[in-house]
Amino acid sequence: MRQGAMQRYYLFSPWLRIFHWVMVICVFILFVTGLYIGNPFFLGNQGIDPTFAVANGLSMETIRYIHFIAAYILVLSFIPRIYGFIINPGDRLLPRFWTKLYWTGIMDTQLHYMFLRGRHRPYLRNSLARSGYLAVYFMFLIEMITGFAMYYMVEPNRLLAKIFGPFNNLLVNEYVVHLIHHFVAWFIILFVIVHVYMAVRADFTEKGGEISAMFSGVKYLEEEPDDVGDILVKKAKAE
Repeated sequence: MRQGAMQRYYLFSPWLRIFHWVMVICVFILFVTGLYIGNPFFLGNQGIDPTFAVANGLSMETIRYIHFIAAYILVLSFIPRIYGFIINPGDRLLPRFWTKLYWTGIMDTQLHYMFLRGRHRPYLRNSLARSGYLAVYFMFLIEMITGFAMYYMVEPNRLLAKIFGPFNNLLVNEYVVHLIHHFVAWFIILFVIVHVYMAVRADFTEKGGEISAMFSGVKYLEEEPDDVGDILVKKAKAE
């Protein structure tokens, strides 16, 4: 990282960082196992030989069990995420649609990402990123609802049936619920690809610690960010 004029901003609490990495692992497991559950032949026309699968613990029952465990862990991981949101201002960097800064930030960052502007204004988290993270949380909510709506059909549970059962009728039928669950999963993976690209790109071009911030909780900026008012801690110069 560049030294000298770089300013240090503590943003992300340990709770958000724990959530982030648990989420990364769970999403990977859920996507791979979900592909297998939806189509055991996605690895090729012959799929996995049933004898080999059972002998190596790769039966459909085992894959489904792994999928369900990862789903429960992902849902539980939102507890530290919510706790961090409550106690730490840097964990609340979600879009503020009612502010002028949000809309000017959208235009500013769009022009930069379209290579029509050499750089954008300094932000702790720019408006496009904030919108993207809110969108992915919404997609997670859809996946949770549709996932548990299908899950209770194979694992009858009175509580799950009462909470999620109506969605199978509200969304036409279980097959449509499955399709929504499947396609939203692909949208989440597309978001992951774009997110990784943009984080790496920002680290190389702006050198603000975009990637390392998810380990240290700290970002570095040369200028005071336009959204510095969203955190309630005093900035301190980097050593």
